[in-house]
Amino acid sequence: MSTGPADLLRHLCDTTSARLSGAELRERVAQVRAGLDAPLRVAVAGAVSSGKSTLVNALLGLPVAPVDAGECTFVVTQYEYGEDDGRITIELLDGGVAHSRLLPGHRLPSKLGVDVARIRRLRVSLDLPSLRTVTIIDTPGMNTVTAANERAARSMLFGSGEEDDRAQAMIYVLRYVQKFDDTTLAEFRGLTDACGMSCVNTLAVLGQVDRRGDEGDPWPTARRLAAKGYQDLRTSVFDVVPVIGLLAETARALPLGGEEVAALETLAGLDEDDLEDYLLDLDDFRSAPEIPVPAEVRHRLVERLHRYGITSAVEAVRAAGTVSPEALTSHLLERSGYSSAGRAATGSVAAGIAHFARRADQLKALDALTRLRALARTPAMGADRATLDALAAQLDENRPIATSLGGLRIFTAAEALGRGTLVLNEEMTAELLRLARHDEPAEQLGLPAEASSEQIAAAATAASMRWRTLAMMSEGRAGGHRARDVLTVLEDLVSAALEEQAPPGGGGGEKLPPVRVDPAAIETLRASPMVPADDRRALELLLSGAELATQLGAPPGTPRAEIAGYAAALSARFRTLTHRPLPLRQRRAAETLCEAYETIWSHHADGS
Repeated sequence: MSTGPADLLRHLCDTTSARLSGAELRERVAQVRAGLDAPLRVAVAGAVSSGKSTLVNALLGLPVAPVDAGECTFVVTQYEYGEDDGRITIELLDGGVAHSRLLPGHRLPSKLGVDVARIRRLRVSLDLPSLRTVTIIDTPGMNTVTAANERAARSMLFGSGEEDDRAQAMIYVLRYVQKFDDTTLAEFRGLTDACGMSCVNTLAVLGQVDRRGDEGDPWPTARRLAAKGYQDLRTSVFDVVPVIGLLAETARALPLGGEEVAALETLAGLDEDDLEDYLLDLDDFRSAPEIPVPAEVRHRLVERLHRYGITSAVEAVRAAGTVSPEALTSHLLERSGYSSAGRAATGSVAAGIAHFARRADQLKALDALTRLRALARTPAMGADRATLDALAAQLDENRPIATSLGGLRIFTAAEALGRGTLVLNEEMTAELLRLARHDEPAEQLGLPAEASSEQIAAAATAASMRWRTLAMMSEGRAGGHRARDVLTVLEDLVSAALEEQAPPGGGGGEKLPPVRVDPAAIETLRASPMVPADDRRALELLLSGAELATQLGAPPGTPRAEIAGYAAALSARFRTLTHRPLPLRQRRAAETLCEAYETIWSHHADGS
């Protein structure tokens, strides 16, 4: 069983904590360790009156978050899994704790019994299976996304600037506008950067897309704006998606009852032009005495559906003749834009949450890696200083643990792109973002879903040539490390596609005898700290393989032409070593190894 990045970091936390004598340092390491085992922390942030609270309720499937002004709208509220459903833990700034409970119907009370100025955050326990993997953090609304510095941004979003308040992913609800101006874009990028967010763990949501009164169907414009927003923010967000949060909240947290459905059926029987006129002014719709629906029911329809929701629901009733509450709820959820059609990887809030859930371990590991590197820079004395220095050395770019965090390679490269330490042309920017957004190899390479393994291998090989060139040109710099990260992922895609092409039972090709290699040269390279862990594994295979294919990491019996491809890729990988400041003996060993791989390539390139 392969060791994942979270497992590697758990072990590093355990060994580091055992060597530390300072209680505060051990506690900080323990917090990082606990975060790797806890649910992913997803913060929901946004401007005041952007529809953030309705989206939180839709995410939870319960009407918990208050949508009107009240004490709870001014404090950070964390919704987490707990068997004591409805328990509220009130954490105070002075370290004290108070307790309360949700009101009937899973609603936060309007009064907490504690001065809001003393509250650090609320923790609400809900017995929801979804919260076993994801914790939702509702943050106070903001009038601007500007943040002066990292601590201020975290305090503004998460309650304090402390590390244990750090969210590992964020959903940011933006007001629905016709165009993002440069100031808004710059402020948003600054906020996400200050909070440790990037295009791998930030989802931007355009809320209230139904509130433009001049469009009967808001979706064509909303989708165009979301697509344009993604192009503007693509190095800062995983996706930009439109949603009608009110409809999503109604469908998922407050389904319509029989009285509301009956009222919609009555409205469906009215003249279309008359109903349209009534809905032009919602105050008139609420109060008009001639509408054959009780005023209090009309008021509830406006509060829960607004104009577009009522119109859409009435159209559904007219089309079906009659409709059940369940069918109407399903229709409203679809019209809210909360979910994608089918199992789309992008384009909706649900797809974004699914993306976070699939990559939860990687996102937690990425956060832990960041926090451990910050911890290693903490001032300390004596043996603890030596332990922190050893921790920093373990997390260095060229050490085995860093290069073994394979699942984080694309994430760190995407972060570097957003921060400007990895500079790419348009083609390679698109390649990197596809790798970061998608999970299936064909989608990652911009190919149709039905692409063959041969097409996948060819596309990944072509892309790897570009990234190999960039890695060599930027060798020794941060951009070079990140380019090598992407190159490794592309090479893995090539290897996986070639293995898929091999017939069952080991490829069916002839077994070619192993090549003779210079063991001394290989051992010289294996002992070098400049050689990453995955390259050392390739060296071990070259020594131990029982046939030529396995020496190159290919399946047994791999055809000659494919063996040549493996050899060419390995030659290019190890050729980069010759450009590093290696001692003379190690440089000559690297050159000898490259010559061996190139000889294999030249002998088998034609498949004969």
